[in-house]
Amino acid sequence: MDRIIAHKVGTQGWYERMPRALPIAGFVLAMLATLLYAYTTERTENRQRRQQARAAASVVGASLGRRVNAHTAYLRATALLLEKRNDMTQAAFIVLSQELSGDDEYRGSEGISWAEAITPGQIPAFEAARRAEGMTNFTVHPAPAPGARVLMPVTYLGDPTPRRRLSYGFDMYSEIQRRTAIDRAEHEKRPIATGPIRLEMDRGRPAWPGFLIYMPLFDKGTGRIRGVLGAPFNAQVFLQSVIELEPVNDFAVSLYDGAVRPDRLLAQVGPAEGSDGQVQMPVMVAHRPMVLVVSPPAAPGLSKVAIITLALGSVVAGLLAGMAWLVARQASEDRASLAWLREQASIRGVLSRELNHRVKNTLANVLSIIALTRRRNRDPSSPALNEFADALEGRIRALSATHDLLIASNWGTTPLRGVIEAELAPYARGDTVMLEGPDVELAPNDALSLGLAIHELATNASKYGALSVEGACVCIRWALYGADRVRVNWEECRGPPVPEQRQRGFGTELIERILAHELGERFELVFAREGVRCEMLLPLRSPAMFKMRAKRGEGADQL
Repeated sequence: MDRIIAHKVGTQGWYERMPRALPIAGFVLAMLATLLYAYTTERTENRQRRQQARAAASVVGASLGRRVNAHTAYLRATALLLEKRNDMTQAAFIVLSQELSGDDEYRGSEGISWAEAITPGQIPAFEAARRAEGMTNFTVHPAPAPGARVLMPVTYLGDPTPRRRLSYGFDMYSEIQRRTAIDRAEHEKRPIATGPIRLEMDRGRPAWPGFLIYMPLFDKGTGRIRGVLGAPFNAQVFLQSVIELEPVNDFAVSLYDGAVRPDRLLAQVGPAEGSDGQVQMPVMVAHRPMVLVVSPPAAPGLSKVAIITLALGSVVAGLLAGMAWLVARQASEDRASLAWLREQASIRGVLSRELNHRVKNTLANVLSIIALTRRRNRDPSSPALNEFADALEGRIRALSATHDLLIASNWGTTPLRGVIEAELAPYARGDTVMLEGPDVELAPNDALSLGLAIHELATNASKYGALSVEGACVCIRWALYGADRVRVNWEECRGPPVPEQRQRGFGTELIERILAHELGERFELVFAREGVRCEMLLPLRSPAMFKMRAKRGEGADQL
C-alpha cells in the first residue's frame, strides 16, 4: 500500500510544486476547445447559408430567365404581326397588345411600345398624323441633333396610362444607351436589352433605373429598319415580380448590369446585402450580360448553437478547473499521508523485526530449557520422559523452521514446497523423499499448520516407517482441489510393515486438531500394512486476508 501511494504521489509531484498550473491549464484547454468548436459551428452555419444562397440564386435566376424569355417571345410575336400591316393605329396596337399579354409571365414590364423610324424632314407630317388619331400635344422630342439622319420617336403604347403617355414622341435614338442597343438589335436582328437608363415615363420623380428590350422590325421590300418594338422595365418592379413567384425567405437579391459595382446596380430586393455568404450568378437578359447577387441575411452576432456551445463550454471549463484544483489538493494531501505512512511503516518495521527476533530468542530459550532440564533429570529408568522431551523439542523446531520461512516472505504467502522441504530437510538422503506438485502459495497460519503436520508425519516415519530403513521412500504429491483448496497426499513405500494393532499417539491427535478443527478441512490418516498414507486438504485463502500485512512489511523494508 505504501508503494502504491508513493508511486501515485511521485507522479503527481509537479502538482504540488505548481498548484495553480493544472487548474489554469485545464480551464485554458477547455476554453480553447470550446472556442474551436464554436468557430467550427459558425463556419458550418456560414457554409449552410452560402449553400442556401446558391440554391436561391439558381431559383431566382431560372425564374428571371423564364420572365425575360416570355417578354422576348412577346416582342417577336408582335413583330411578326406588324410585318403584315402597314396601317397600324393606336387603337389597333392596344388591341394587339392586350391579345398577346395575357400570360402572368409578362408581369413586371411597363407594357409594349412601337417607335417608327423617320427622318428629321418627316417630323411635321408625323406629328400631324398622330394628333389626328387623337393624341393631342404629340410632339417629337428632343429636337434632332444637327446631322441626325434617323429618329425613332415613341409612336404607340400598348397600355397608354397617364404616366406612360409621358413617353409619347420621345426620340429613343437620341440617347446613347438606347441608340447603342437599337443599332445592335438592327445588326444582329434579335431582341437586345439596353444598359441602365432612366425611363421617360419616370421623368421628374425619383425611381430606380430601368432598361428596355428592343426588337427591330424591317421592311420586306427594302430591308431597311421600319422601327423597333420596345418593352420598358422598371428594374426594381421587374425583380420584385420575379421574387413574388419564387420566395427566397430573407435573402437579399440584387441585379447588376455587367459588373458588381454600386454605379451598375439596377435593382435590389430585401435587406442590405453583406459580403458574408454572398453568391454571384451571371445571367443573360436579352443577350446583355448581367449579374444576379444573392446574399443570406446577416447574422446578428453569433448563432444560437455557438452561444449555447460557449455557455456550456464555459461551465465545463469551470468544472474542469475545479476538479483540477481538487486533484492538486488531493496530491498535497497524499504527500502528507505518505509522510505519515512512511513514519508508521518505519515504526512497524522496527517492531516487526524486534518481534521476530524475540520470537526466535524465545523459541531458542525454550529449546535450551528443554535440553538443560533433560540433561539434569536424565533417568535411564524413565524413557517416557526422554521421549516427551524429544517430541516437544522436535515440534518447537518445526515451528521455528516454518517461522523462518514466514519471516523470509515478510509474513506474506509462503510456498507449499518450501514448507515441506524445510520440515523434511533432516531426513532427506538421496531418493528417500520425493516431492511432486504445482507452485502453490499458502497463507501464514496455514503454512504453520502444514509444517506441524509434516513434522509429525516425518517424526513417525523416522521412528517406525519409511524414513527408518534404507531403500524406502516417502512420496508427497499435491494438486489443486477446486478453486480454493489444495490436496496433499503423504505416502510411504517399501518401509517396515505397519502392525495392525497399534496405540493412538499424540501426533495423530495433533494433526487432527490442526487440520480438522482449526482449519476446518477434511483429513484422512490410514495405517496400511505397506505404509502410512495421509490425505489432507488445505485452504487457499484470498490474499486480501493477509496481503496488507505483507505489503506493509515490504514497504517498511523499502522505506
